[in-house]
Amino acid sequence: MRSIAFALPAAALMSAGAVDQVQAQTPQYVKALPVATAPLSMVPRTAYFLGLGGSFNSTNFTNQNIFAQGVSDIFLNGTQVAFGSAGGPADPSLNSKNGLSPTIQAGFFQHFTGTDWLWGAKVSYTYLHAGSTDSNVVVPQVGSFTSANSDTFTGNVVIRSYQVSLEHQLNFIPFIGHSFDRSMVYFGVGPALFQTRSKLNGVIGFAAINNTHVNITGTPSNFSSSPWMIGGAATIGGTYFLSPSWFLDCSYTFAMSESRTTSFSAPFASATDGYTDTGILSGNYSGRVVTQSVAISINKAF
Repeated sequence: MRSIAFALPAAALMSAGAVDQVQAQTPQYVKALPVATAPLSMVPRTAYFLGLGGSFNSTNFTNQNIFAQGVSDIFLNGTQVAFGSAGGPADPSLNSKNGLSPTIQAGFFQHFTGTDWLWGAKVSYTYLHAGSTDSNVVVPQVGSFTSANSDTFTGNVVIRSYQVSLEHQLNFIPFIGHSFDRSMVYFGVGPALFQTRSKLNGVIGFAAINNTHVNITGTPSNFSSSPWMIGGAATIGGTYFLSPSWFLDCSYTFAMSESRTTSFSAPFASATDGYTDTGILSGNYSGRVVTQSVAISINKAF
């Protein structure tokens, strides 16, 4: 009986040791905790895009200047009796023009490897058709004539209306930016093209000779031009991606053209008190345009 009493505890110890040994040799499985993952950005790493929208624009016509001059030969009964010339400048005043315009844009962007910074470029076109008019512009004239009784005289060239409009604007903007989960911001500077249309309507040259106001150029003349001018533009903007393929773009752009000078010239002929004047009415006009615009567009990314 005593041997049995000692054997039972020993067997229990041996059994416990065996269980511990088995547990030690059995692989232990630990339940892994869920790992938080950052949400993927909706902004593509690389994309081309095409957009359509509208803009609110303020167009200013600055540095406007007109120079006009007349050179004439004066005849009496077919014989030249005098030669005259006069010229002078004027600074017409044109009001700014505000309005809404359609706009389209196209471009691309690409992220720098391993970062949220990006670079790209876009081309935007706006049809503005924004114009301003200054009526009854007076260009003062100072001149002289050579004859048997040479003298100086004053006068003016009267322009019934001086009109300038900005028709089309193209911006070419390289930019850099930074993307976020559903958006990006960007800034860029680049060249711009502007097409303006200028008109001088009803141009007549007058001279005050011997206290008499004389129409020297006769029939009114009209002049016009539609030059393209180069300039520059700066843009700051931001986008919001509705999906990886569609986004809204909002931007502010400041643009300025060069100051372009355009020449005009036309022959004239008139007759007063038996005297016949023939000559050339000529001159030039110049100015630049400055635009500010806020544009919103819906864009498709490819």
